[in-house]
Amino acid sequence: MGAMVTLHMREADLSRDLHSALARVQQGVEIIIEQDHRPVAVLTRSPSPCPDRKLSECIALAEAWEAKLGDAPVPDADFARDLQEGIDSRHDPSEPPAWD
Repeated sequence: MGAMVTLHMREADLSRDLHSALARVQQGVEIIIEQDHRPVAVLTRSPSPCPDRKLSECIALAEAWEAKLGDAPVPDADFARDLQEGIDSRHDPSEPPAWD
């Protein structure tokens, strides 16, 4: 992998052309955002995109993690509630909405 390109941008320039800045980040450019010539934030591409996964895939990954390391990931106390809210917010793809 080649060296990462770093670009310094003023906050005002970033706000004028956020779309272009994000396109550069997606190409692998690191952007240091500055106020009064002082760095205040860094924009970089996510090290690993968060893929859409089925719940069964997540369970399999957790089981593989446990088998490899001997310790399973532990969800926080609100995990079950958050999971149920996510399930409830989805529409069943086998029952598309009725059109007038």
